[in-house]
Amino acid sequence: MLSRSASLPWCIYPIHTEHDPSPLVCGGEQPCKHANRAGEMVGPGGVLAGFARLVLFICFLAGGARASPATDALRRVSPRAAGNGGLCEQLLLPQGYPCTEHTVQTDDGFLLSLQHIPRGKNGVEDNAGPPVFLQHGLFQGGDTWFINSNEQSLGYILADNGFDVWIGNVRGTHWSKGHSSLSVHDKLFWDWSWQDLAEYDILAMLSYVHTVTQSKILYVGHSQGTIMGLAAFTMPEIVKMIGSAALLCPISYLDHVSSSFVLRAVAMHLDQILVALGIHQLNFHSNTGVQILDYLCDDERLDCNNLLSSITGENCCFNSSRIDYYLEYEPHPSSTKNLRHLFQMIRKGSFAKYDYGWWGNLRRYGQLRPPPFELSSIPESLPMWMGYGGLDELADVTDVERTIKELRPTPELLYIGDYGHIDFIMSVKAKDDVYADLMRFLSAQQGMHSSY
Repeated sequence: MLSRSASLPWCIYPIHTEHDPSPLVCGGEQPCKHANRAGEMVGPGGVLAGFARLVLFICFLAGGARASPATDALRRVSPRAAGNGGLCEQLLLPQGYPCTEHTVQTDDGFLLSLQHIPRGKNGVEDNAGPPVFLQHGLFQGGDTWFINSNEQSLGYILADNGFDVWIGNVRGTHWSKGHSSLSVHDKLFWDWSWQDLAEYDILAMLSYVHTVTQSKILYVGHSQGTIMGLAAFTMPEIVKMIGSAALLCPISYLDHVSSSFVLRAVAMHLDQILVALGIHQLNFHSNTGVQILDYLCDDERLDCNNLLSSITGENCCFNSSRIDYYLEYEPHPSSTKNLRHLFQMIRKGSFAKYDYGWWGNLRRYGQLRPPPFELSSIPESLPMWMGYGGLDELADVTDVERTIKELRPTPELLYIGDYGHIDFIMSVKAKDDVYADLMRFLSAQQGMHSSY
């Protein structure tokens, strides 16, 4: 990499003003001037747009963005989850919880890891309660339900309160990096978005749990786990296996995302830059991933001293002293295509399948625009519960309310004004603030009595 002081003939810096969001083009000693946005000249997928964004990112790599304090820990901590042993061996068994590993194959060949916790730490017999399936969010894995203490982590709490706990891990995470014919180094291994996670991964994992337990499943999802869930529940073959659904920070629309970090990435077309550079895997434990974060944080308008808050908004009750431990497991990799699909949701205000452009959509869907996932097709009889927070800059209250209005079921709601996006799974107070009501809901669906 060139040093930051290296002389470059010219470069494009994504510096925006309030009235003119186009990038500034600077050349040597010449004054900067605003460039026309390439996407407006030839469309978002045009050659000129791709070239401009490619040059922008190459300039970043050559110039070397300042190392941000936000990424110091990522540089310092080696991911434990990428080492030997599965989730059971690394997290649950050492805590005294029974845990078994299971592998399922999706219809498109991905090998996914599931974990089963049949009883609590002090249980003698397997829990007779219904199966609860926990689905993690973006850049997370099944470990997210267990990396706080036994008294603070939802996975442990459910097992200790009589639930038969199953943990999902989508393709590309550290726990699910297998495929029947591809390796993680193949471009096609990363050719998927959350649409595929809903249509293939959720189907395969829930089908396995349903076959083993012969019981309807209580679905619990967080963040992207709710996007996947809501999309999957529109499919009759999946929703018939669901007994109830509890959604933490529910997302189907992203129109009102207010995270300055995310909006900067969307405005600079980070997704298209990565595609142009042939970067298909997003791994923020890699050198390239850390450089991307540094680049996004290299803006005086962003306060990346607390990277998590920069991305998700403030979290009232997150234990920041444990950040190094959390980083031993997270963030997990995801795909550039998945990021692009999420950015499409922000740009278009839609809850729809992946947009391949007019011709691509015609080939895949038989229509010019990607078909929407119709929330109104989720059966009215499906019991639902939603927990959301006033400080969440990803699952914005306005977008959550839109989701609620479009659903036929009337969800039970838990709103916590001072909770952010991560608080719902990692708050040190979540057991009392969130999980007590969540377990009351889950227990009521099957006539159980929660001991909590």
